[in-house]
Amino acid sequence: MKLDLKLYRGYVNDHELIVYGHLFRSWAPDKYRLDRKGIKHAAAIIHMFRISPLKNVEVNLHFKNIRATTKTLDDGYFRFSLPFTEALESGWHEYKVTCDIGSFGIIEKGELLKPYESKYGIISDIDDTFLISHSNNIFKKLYVMLSKNLNKRKIFDDVVAHYQQLSVAGQDSEAASNSFFYVSSSEWNLYEFINEFAKLHKLPKAVIKLKKIKTGISDFLFTGRGSHDHKFQKIKDIISFYPNITYVLLGDDSQKDPYLYERICKIFPQSLKAVYIRQTGRTKKKKVEAVLQNIESLGVSSCYFKNSNKAIAHSSREGII
Repeated sequence: MKLDLKLYRGYVNDHELIVYGHLFRSWAPDKYRLDRKGIKHAAAIIHMFRISPLKNVEVNLHFKNIRATTKTLDDGYFRFSLPFTEALESGWHEYKVTCDIGSFGIIEKGELLKPYESKYGIISDIDDTFLISHSNNIFKKLYVMLSKNLNKRKIFDDVVAHYQQLSVAGQDSEAASNSFFYVSSSEWNLYEFINEFAKLHKLPKAVIKLKKIKTGISDFLFTGRGSHDHKFQKIKDIISFYPNITYVLLGDDSQKDPYLYERICKIFPQSLKAVYIRQTGRTKKKKVEAVLQNIESLGVSSCYFKNSNKAIAHSSREGII
């Protein structure tokens, strides 16, 4: 048996450490190359959803003085949520997870974030917020996924400039940066694809939070669909985990972001600085405009924009960048 242990970026505060990942039989859903084209690329994408997670298998975490053990859930997912009070400098830190099944063993290294003392935390959606995905047209979305490799996928104009300015906003040191979190309704199957896309376009390094992994070809046909409540819960968890940071939310109007962000603003009215919603159609949606007006009434600034240069100008006027 070949094991494949997939680790994701974790995070830590002064009291708790959170690390998570998946364990698979044979391979994780990230074995593709940028040089694949046509049928080979399409097959690689479909393969991401034809995986075999391993359930109830023991995994072990090693970080600083911590040694902890847990077992995977039915979908191969595992998570360590542990008390942590050691002194730790701000920035990214390496952790290690090991797993043994009989004579087979594996060791993988991951990263976790201790945020800098920062002015803002940035929480951003992915599809149609910075990665052009056509989320409101499932057939076009699937066509683009299957026909265009990562280096052929498009990013919105000026979005990188905006995110890079948000990354350093209010920071005194060139080494320090505001913490970024990418939260999406895409499944964990697409983690490596999203991570590599962000690196390719020099988007800020981020903790990435995705939806429950899918394990069949029929699931692929509905990728990114269904309930978006998990995004609400993940954003709420991030803000609760770092309650002393002021947050900026970025999303789009193709699905439920404005309504999810409105709920977040109602729960954390003093923790939000601004909400940015990208307009994905030809015209603005009246319901979205009404939601943003309500967000404004809570004392949270908002910007409904077609092009990122408008969002950059808004961030400048608001003193965010």
